[in-house]
Amino acid sequence: MRGAALRASICSILALLLGAPLAAATDGGRQGRGWPQWGGNPRHTGAVFSIGQPPDEILATLTFDPFATAEQFDPVTGGDLLVHYQTPLVDGSAVYMEAKSGAYTGLATWQTQTWNEERLDWVGGSLARTWTFRSDWKPVPYRVVASNIPIWEPVFHAALWEDFVYVPGFGGSLYKLAKRDGSVVEHFRPFGRTANPDVFLTGPLTVDANGSVYYVAVQLDPANPWTADAVDSWLVKVEGGRVRKATFASLTPGVPRATDRCPGTFDGQPLPWPPAPDAVAPSVPCGSQRPGLNSAPAVGPDGTVYVLSVAHWTDRTAYLLAVNPDLTPKWQASLRELLHDGCNVLVPPNGTQGGCAAGARTGVDPAENRPGSGRILDASTASPVVAPDGSVVVGVFTRYNYTQGHLMKFSSQGRFLASYPFGWDDTPAIYRHDGTWSVITKDNHYGGTGSYCDDNLLCPPVRTAADPEAYYITQLSSDLVPEWRYQNTNTLSCTRGANGKITCISDHLAGFEWCVNAPAVDGDGTVYANSEDGNLYVIDQGGRLRANRFLQLAIGAAYTPLAIDPGGRIYTENFGTLFVLGR
Repeated sequence: MRGAALRASICSILALLLGAPLAAATDGGRQGRGWPQWGGNPRHTGAVFSIGQPPDEILATLTFDPFATAEQFDPVTGGDLLVHYQTPLVDGSAVYMEAKSGAYTGLATWQTQTWNEERLDWVGGSLARTWTFRSDWKPVPYRVVASNIPIWEPVFHAALWEDFVYVPGFGGSLYKLAKRDGSVVEHFRPFGRTANPDVFLTGPLTVDANGSVYYVAVQLDPANPWTADAVDSWLVKVEGGRVRKATFASLTPGVPRATDRCPGTFDGQPLPWPPAPDAVAPSVPCGSQRPGLNSAPAVGPDGTVYVLSVAHWTDRTAYLLAVNPDLTPKWQASLRELLHDGCNVLVPPNGTQGGCAAGARTGVDPAENRPGSGRILDASTASPVVAPDGSVVVGVFTRYNYTQGHLMKFSSQGRFLASYPFGWDDTPAIYRHDGTWSVITKDNHYGGTGSYCDDNLLCPPVRTAADPEAYYITQLSSDLVPEWRYQNTNTLSCTRGANGKITCISDHLAGFEWCVNAPAVDGDGTVYANSEDGNLYVIDQGGRLRANRFLQLAIGAAYTPLAIDPGGRIYTENFGTLFVLGR
């Protein structure tokens, strides 16, 4: 047997041996051979058949970002590492990882860096570089705005399929490399033979079950990329040697257009909000619909593509789009005004510290005096996740619940079904079990943000006693109801020195934020997640800690994904270094 027939046979055997539903093995819900893309598969479920090894030892380390220290101490970052990194991509015993070179001249000039893709192989118990491909890809320009800013360095993210590695290129192009030696097999140029420097491939690549590659691209105004409207944007599909593309305008018929007015906020008006129970916030220019800059398309078993879309000038007018395989629109689901948990619900009581203005309507977002809307922020890597029943779970941003955001669940026809009050920068994992499925998510109850505003008197940065600062990994039912959670209670900020010695100070009394934005779950339901305390955590079903392993540094980090290989080794990241853990 060859090709698809052989893969289907292998997956069927694995499904029978592991007692898993056959659909999980054949529709991209779990990976049997490795971790070839963002979220592990085209549905982004973060699940594998293999059983993770205990993280007893650090088996290998490899620095892929030599600029991590400079980035940490850039004046803009406040001591955090605000960089989005690629997930380690695993194919059998080979690993593919980004590696940065060039020069770091500051966060605001991140284009001076160079992004490479490398193949790593196990040689004598160590990871060794086999080849390096230097890409000409560049991120979108930096911008400084009060909200919805790509202030965190955008992600460069490859994907694997059969004998090839697909790598982002300059001007919205795509490289197809041979896995064996990194040579260029083909260079796809959807936007012309002469590269347009104002077109940017944004977000991770996604490969469907048939090997078609999907990604999004945006063209910005060269003089005013953020104050002028986006010039155009596209969903691109590379199928064999054929390239198709569809504009976001064609995928969003009937939505507010660039010159229309969209609902705005009371920004600039005196707090507390809303100014009056019947106050109407002023409208704002919409701008064109375009993709979120760090979000990956997802592809369901039937070939439907799911992608997030947002107005260029307001992150509060956003959509989940379902697209047919021929890149025609299937349906669109607005994220606006679906949440009814604002004032007097997740926000402290009206008229109290941190609460909305006295008399405000229960449930509204105080910034708009309307039901809450899911916001798509360009700094977020949250990507759609296709669940086993065909429903779609999406992480969005909301400010009014202490910046926690929400997970939003939609049916396969685009009907809003449920929500959970955490979703910021989150692509949750899906665990299939007992004829049903669960959602595994980070669940940060942030401190230091205030409930819905930045006024330390009206919105104190210390949360209420009923809802204190705390940091959890939470498992939800398929209806987004909590099943269990594990709390990070570690207070120690630690550093591993050059001599291997670990030194610590106790300075996080409420524990540490989970900086993982895509947790992983193995074949028996064990959860793997990174924390800003610099540890990898291994959590059993039911929320019991099985193990944790300190890596290098406790640091605020934007993007620390992980992967599990067929042998159960765990590939994770900390401070610009790849760590492999196992026994």
